[in-house]
Formats: sequence, C-alpha cells, structure tokens
Amino acid sequence: MTAAAQTPAVIHRPDAGRFEVVVDGQRCVADYQMIDQVMWMTHTEVPTALNGRGLAARLVATALDHARAQGLKVRPRCSYVAAYMRRHPETLDLLEAPR
Repeated sequence: MTAAAQTPAVIHRPDAGRFEVVVDGQRCVADYQMIDQVMWMTHTEVPTALNGRGLAARLVATALDHARAQGLKVRPRCSYVAAYMRRHPETLDLLEAPR
C-alpha cells in the first residue's frame, strides 16, 4: 500500500474556506475565499514534520478538482498554488481571465 493510500482523505470545509487533512495528528490546509464565483486560493500549509509526503499537492489538486466540478475559476494568491498550476498545465484553464 502506498503512503498516499494510507493518508486520510482530504476534507472540504466550506464553512472555514479550506480543504484539510489531518496526518499524524497535524492539520494540513489549503485556504481559499470565494469572491464572485472565483476561488481565491490564499494559503497552503503543511507542518515541517510532514514535508515530502505530497500533502500540499493533494490539497491543491482536491481544491482544483472542486473548482472544476463547480464551474468556478481560480485566482492563485498563494505561491505554492501558482507553482502547482504551472507544473500541471491541465489546470490552467481554471485561471480567472485577466480583467
């Protein structure tokens, strides 16, 4: 079984504006704000002890999948989200068009 298969599922908490997963008792988050059908991805955080497990990528991928399923656009205000989207060009269609 892979490490990802052993990791708990990412949970969407719309009331808190975040996607989260708790691993080894530590919370990992991808925060967002909704503004006019645009998901502003504002912050991604994984505790140092959990680095290297792909948790930030899982959080962001789940958030982007949610945006796609809901017909939302995304504005990456978090440098990690922006970098993730550059590394995964299949997500670039989710970017909010420049005004």
